[in-house]
Amino acid sequence: MKKIYLLSALTLSLSLGMTSCESYLDINQDPNSPSEENVTTGMIMPAAEMSIAGSYGDFLFITGGYFAQYYAQQFGTSNYLDYSRFNMSATRSSGTYTQLYQKALNNLKNINDRALADGDFGTSLAATVLRAFTFQTLVDCYGETPYTQALDPDILTPVYDNGQTVYEGLLSELDEAMSRVESSASVCTNFLFPNQNADSWIKFANALKLKLLMRMSDVKDVQSEVAALIAENNFPSADIKWADCWSDQAEKRNPLYSEEFAPGQQQNLVANLAIINTMQVRDELGNIEYTDPRLSVFFNTNTYGNYEGSISGTQYTGTSTFNANYWCRPAIAYDQPVYLLTVAETEFFLAEYYSRYGSAADASTHYAAAIEASFATAGVSGADEYLERYPYDNSNPIKCIGIAKWVALAGINPFESWCEIRRLDYPAFGTTQGSDFYNNSDESFDTSSYEAGTLYTPIQVFGQVGTNKLLERFPYAESSSSRNENVPEFPGYTSPVFWAE
Repeated sequence: MKKIYLLSALTLSLSLGMTSCESYLDINQDPNSPSEENVTTGMIMPAAEMSIAGSYGDFLFITGGYFAQYYAQQFGTSNYLDYSRFNMSATRSSGTYTQLYQKALNNLKNINDRALADGDFGTSLAATVLRAFTFQTLVDCYGETPYTQALDPDILTPVYDNGQTVYEGLLSELDEAMSRVESSASVCTNFLFPNQNADSWIKFANALKLKLLMRMSDVKDVQSEVAALIAENNFPSADIKWADCWSDQAEKRNPLYSEEFAPGQQQNLVANLAIINTMQVRDELGNIEYTDPRLSVFFNTNTYGNYEGSISGTQYTGTSTFNANYWCRPAIAYDQPVYLLTVAETEFFLAEYYSRYGSAADASTHYAAAIEASFATAGVSGADEYLERYPYDNSNPIKCIGIAKWVALAGINPFESWCEIRRLDYPAFGTTQGSDFYNNSDESFDTSSYEAGTLYTPIQVFGQVGTNKLLERFPYAESSSSRNENVPEFPGYTSPVFWAE
C-alpha cells in the first residue's frame, strides 16, 4: 500500500526545519485522515513541496553556505563547526536524505501516477519538474543515488545509479512530460505557482533542463540541446521560489529562520571573511573603497555597525575579543523566500554557453543580464557600477562568471553556489590559508593577505579533505548505507561528482 504524507489540515501549521517530517500525517496509519481514495493531488502536492523546502531551504542552505565560504561558526558554539572545517558525516545528512526520498519523492510519484491516470497533464508536469529538481539535488550531494529502482515498494535495496545516468533520465522525463501538456493546462493546488496554469511549470522545466545540461557540459557535448532551448527562448522571467507561504507564526516561518533565527534558537551562522572581503573592497590603507549594494541585503552589520567576516574552522573559544557581537550575521527574515532557480542563474548559464560555443558579445550581454537580475532579486540598484568594476572578461570567461555567480548566490542559494564552485573551479583557492589570518588563540587577526574572490583552507581543516581542496561530495547517508547492501564503496570526500570530473 502506498504511503501518502499530507500537511496537517493543509494550513502549513508545521515545523519546516529538520523536525518538519514529524508534522506530516501518514493516512495509512492515522484513522483521522481521509481514506486514500478521497485524497486528491491538490492535497498531496503542498506536502511534497514543503518536504523539499524544509530540506533544500534549511539543511542544504546551511551546509552549502559553509562549503562555499559564505558562513563561518559563531563564537563559542559548535553545532556546525565540522561543516566550517569542510567535513560531512554519513549521519549528518541522513535526515534530509530520508525526507527527500520518503516524503518528497514518494508523494511526487503518487501525484504523477494519479495525474496520468486522470489525464491531468499539467499536474503531471508539475510533479515531474519537482521530482527532477529533487533527484538532481541528490546527485549533486552524493554523486550516485538510487533512481532506476528507487521508490519501488517491492525493491528494498535499490541499486545506486551513476549521476550521469540520473541526469539523462531526468532530462528524458522532463521532455516526455512537456510533450503531453498544453501551456493552458490546469495544475493542482500548489505553493510554487498558486492559481497559475502549466505555462509557469513549462518555463521552470526549461530552466531546469538548461541547468542540467550545462552541469554536464564538461563531460558530454550538450551544444545542440542547449541551442534548441535558446532558440525556443521560453525561460522564466521571474525567480522560481516559495515566497508567499510563510508567516510570522511558530511552525509557519521560513525553514532556515525557524532553525537558526527564531526567538530562542541558538545562533550558529556568521559571515565568512571570504564573501565579506570580496563584497567590501578596501584600498591599500584599509579604507573602504567600494561596497557591493547587495551586501546589506545578504548580511546584517555587527553590533558596532560594521561588516566583519569570521574565519572557517574556528570558534574563538579562547578569546574574549571575538564574541557574539563581533561578527555580522546573515540577514534572514521569517518570510525569506526559498529560491529554487533564479533568473540570474539562467543568465549565467547562458553567458557560459556563449563563452564556449558562441560570440563574446552574446556572452557579455547575458553576463550583464545575470548581474542585473541578481541586483533585482536583492531589490537594490547599482548593477551598472558593479559591471564597470567587474566587466565580462573574454580572456578568462569562466573565472569571471564563476566569481560573479558566487557573489550573486550569497544569501540566495548557497547550495547551488557550492555546486558551481565544484564545477567551474571558481572561486579558486588563493595563496593564503585560514591559519595565515589567525593562529586560533590570539585576540587579533590579520586578513590583509586575503585576495578578494578566492577561497582559503579552513583552520584545522578536515584531514580527509586537506589543504586547498573543497569537499566534493557527501558520504552516502547512514540511513541508506546501514540497510542497503547495494550502497557502493565511498570514493572519498575529494572525489568529484560526475559533472566535475
